[in-house]
Amino acid sequence: MNRIIWVTFAALLCMSELVIAQEFDHDIWNTLLNEHVNWQQDGHNSTVDYDSFKSDQSKLHSYLDKIAEVEQITFKQWDEPEQLAFLINAYNAWTIQLIISEWPNLESIKDLGSWFKSPWAKPVARLFQQSVSLDHIEHSLIRSEQYSEPRIHFAVNCASVGCPAL
Repeated sequence: MNRIIWVTFAALLCMSELVIAQEFDHDIWNTLLNEHVNWQQDGHNSTVDYDSFKSDQSKLHSYLDKIAEVEQITFKQWDEPEQLAFLINAYNAWTIQLIISEWPNLESIKDLGSWFKSPWAKPVARLFQQSVSLDHIEHSLIRSEQYSEPRIHFAVNCASVGCPAL
């Protein structure tokens, strides 16, 4: 009888992990983007209102905390489009956090780097229980052979005028 209880418990635990894996909620991030990103030229480019983003950073921190809580085992259960959406949103949200951490005392994201380390190489993001850099998220995860997605450059935003719209 105990064995049946343990097998049932294990099955329920696995099923609950699958349900959790399918339900990462990006609503906070979508709301933040709608409130703090301004579109120009009929939607061909965008600007970020960092002042208003900074005043609303508790919502951003809440979203980043949710990202940091995702375990790699859960992430691996998602299908590839969900994984890619998660990584792209994580990259872009951590980029915004990096900027507003020093806003308004900078003119460029490059001001957050040094002669020896670019801001993209600094471990500023929490992902899969590790502190990682934006470069790691972009080049080791998003641009990995696993996804082979040629449109990646149009999805990650490096917080510069020449970058794709957020």
